[in-house]
Amino acid sequence: MRNWKVFPFSAIVGQDKMKLGLILNAVNPKLGGVLIRGEKGTAKSTAVRGLAALLPDMEVVKGCRFGCDPAIKSKLCPECQRRLELEDRLETETVKMAVIDLPINATEDRVVGTLDLEHALKEGEKRFEPGVLAEANRGILYVDEVNLLDDHIVDVLLDSAAMGVNTVEREGVSYSHPAAFILVGTMNPEEGELRPQLLDRFGLCVNIQTIRNSEQRVEIVRRWAEYEEDLEKFIQKWKSEDEKLGMRIQAAKKILPEVQISRDMLFRIANISIALAVDGHRSDLVLMKSAKTRAAFYGRKEVMEEDIDNCIEIVFAHRMRRRPFEDLVLDSKKIEELLNRDKGERAVGRY
Repeated sequence: MRNWKVFPFSAIVGQDKMKLGLILNAVNPKLGGVLIRGEKGTAKSTAVRGLAALLPDMEVVKGCRFGCDPAIKSKLCPECQRRLELEDRLETETVKMAVIDLPINATEDRVVGTLDLEHALKEGEKRFEPGVLAEANRGILYVDEVNLLDDHIVDVLLDSAAMGVNTVEREGVSYSHPAAFILVGTMNPEEGELRPQLLDRFGLCVNIQTIRNSEQRVEIVRRWAEYEEDLEKFIQKWKSEDEKLGMRIQAAKKILPEVQISRDMLFRIANISIALAVDGHRSDLVLMKSAKTRAAFYGRKEVMEEDIDNCIEIVFAHRMRRRPFEDLVLDSKKIEELLNRDKGERAVGRY
């Protein structure tokens, strides 16, 4: 088992929206990942690795190249399916959730994997060499400077994140394997933007900035110095907080399927999307899923207004219509006016 020695997630100062985006995706990977936009040195990588470290061990099929989940027979890779048919059981082991880094110069073959066509033609069987998507199955795929990747590679990542499956096709030969992962992309906007079509396909987006509050900056320096001085002691100090958070995430995953959202709350979501003039309907769907996920994280089975309101910024920040070079920032006054108007309309029974 991998021995994690990373900075504890609970010890990160500030950056609450970033932490919320990561936690929601940990509870519900179907949200479609999170894009973290901000300057260097704002704890992006630290937060991702800290989150993975606090999540519980996973049971996987022993020796499986894809880390298949033995409890879900319908999502086993071809090798595990054959093994199950022959032996009627699958040997298992427990592993930590992995964080897989995607190299900035990765080719499509390195990402999706390769098929040996010559072997398939000669021997009549498929020989597949796994890529990054196979390594990332049931883990976190971390893509630093995602805006510098080729658009086609980003498209492939987003497709797999949405479908949970990677399919490689070459000359009429195809191979599919599970590729369900939490996609986390980071970028510095000063180095270029993603195309709007790709931006929209990320479930959530967080804009983070260097902390300007002097007390928080002092606390950041103090905690980091403490961590470097005695890593083991610092991790032990925050172990209880990380364990509590890990248990909350696991509890939320269990009750998420039971979370309900009322018609009133759906109208609230629709009116917010209309007022912010976003294109398409993906924002409505993602806001609904995010609100239900937040409700589950807080131990509730019914979505409340605060669940919706707290997710507005991370759902809409990258979906707003904007001019070239205009910052992806939501107008907080506009949101406040919208929410107040929404409450007024509901009070007089307009919906």
